[in-house]
Amino acid sequence: MATKAKPSFEKAINDLEKIVKALESGDLSLEKALQKFEVGIQLSRYCSETLDEAEKRVNLLMADESGRPQEKPFDADV
Repeated sequence: MATKAKPSFEKAINDLEKIVKALESGDLSLEKALQKFEVGIQLSRYCSETLDEAEKRVNLLMADESGRPQEKPFDADV
């Protein structure tokens, strides 16, 4: 994943779900399972980093004039 273009978050999650299902099936050889596990760890880290970045962006957007985060109640009807 380091040299390739990064996938969208949604594709990474979808790929990670496929890997989990394949690993849970128990039908893979040890070597193939280790390869999938390695890719899964990379995808998991990428997704975690992407979510962290999204949280930072939301916090910046929600900050008041002095830069402090504001807490607002969530209104699902808006």
